[in-house]
Amino acid sequence: MSFQQNLQSKLQGHLSQIDGRFANVKLLDQFETNTKLPRSYAVIGFVGFYLLLTFLNIGGIGQLLSNIAGFVIPGYLSLKALNTATKDDDEDLLIYWVVFAVLNIVEFWSKTILYWVPFYWLIKTGFLLYLSLPQFGGAKFIYYSFLKPVTDKHLFHESKPASKVN
Repeated sequence: MSFQQNLQSKLQGHLSQIDGRFANVKLLDQFETNTKLPRSYAVIGFVGFYLLLTFLNIGGIGQLLSNIAGFVIPGYLSLKALNTATKDDDEDLLIYWVVFAVLNIVEFWSKTILYWVPFYWLIKTGFLLYLSLPQFGGAKFIYYSFLKPVTDKHLFHESKPASKVN
């Protein structure tokens, strides 16, 4: 099998996965019926257009799109988690919201990063997707690697005078 055939085969496999994952979306059913194209094309087109608008940041829309990526996906996953019996996904999402809050506070107080980091909103959008999507586990990594050691040391320690009260 040639390189081109191998690449085409892998691409078809990925497109089939996208088609399967979005099989129950009614809007994509209409797209498929009207255009005679696979639903994966619409999904890839939407994601590409979304990232292009974030990259171009016309009229400050990059910030809005970045924040939508940071709220919509985790918000949807949070609503789903509230309706499950297991608590594992609840912990993951609580960790995400803590990391998201810290990121927004740091961003608010250091607006200079907007001027010094090129394509900041695109980078932030990618980072928020890394944090929020369960297959990456980015929020847990950031929390357990950076935030938890700091909070354990500075927020949740017992001070000497308080320990003597008992």
